[in-house]
Amino acid sequence: MGGSFNPAHAGHREISLAALDRLDLDAVWWLVTPGNPLKDPGIYADYEKRLHDARAVADHADIVVSDFEKRRNLQYTVDTLEQIKDANPNVRFVWLMGADSLVNFHCWKDWRRIAELAPIAVFNRPGYGEAALASEAGQALAPFRTTADGDDLLSQEPPAWIYFPETDNPLSSTALRSAKP
Repeated sequence: MGGSFNPAHAGHREISLAALDRLDLDAVWWLVTPGNPLKDPGIYADYEKRLHDARAVADHADIVVSDFEKRRNLQYTVDTLEQIKDANPNVRFVWLMGADSLVNFHCWKDWRRIAELAPIAVFNRPGYGEAALASEAGQALAPFRTTADGDDLLSQEPPAWIYFPETDNPLSSTALRSAKP
């Protein structure tokens, strides 16, 4: 799961725990990005603080908080997935994202290539479910959506994806930043 984690919060952890359980994963990696090209760089807290805080929030043996993108000087998910797969050829990956990310997934660099690199698990966010499924990417990827329980997603060749409507945590990094004095 990539993201700014600006700040990391219990919703990130909840989705990670759901992914571990529903997808029968060995681990979830939080890839803390130095910067998202679709976001204003002025909104970011210090990178080391975000990394430190993400580790504190994750607080689980099977959630690994990584600075992979910073160490490799990566900015785009497509490049991250290509390099992480190259660095770990015997690992099967699934990309985790919130429904809010699926809404604008078509704006991501080489988003169709991302869908070809790894199966995707999309977790509902309040107010985004219908918009995510009706989005440009949601519609384009609709023929590849599985409705199975999720534990077989890793055995499917991408593009393959699943949507989990039952996750509905209202926490958001944007709201948390806005609430700070």
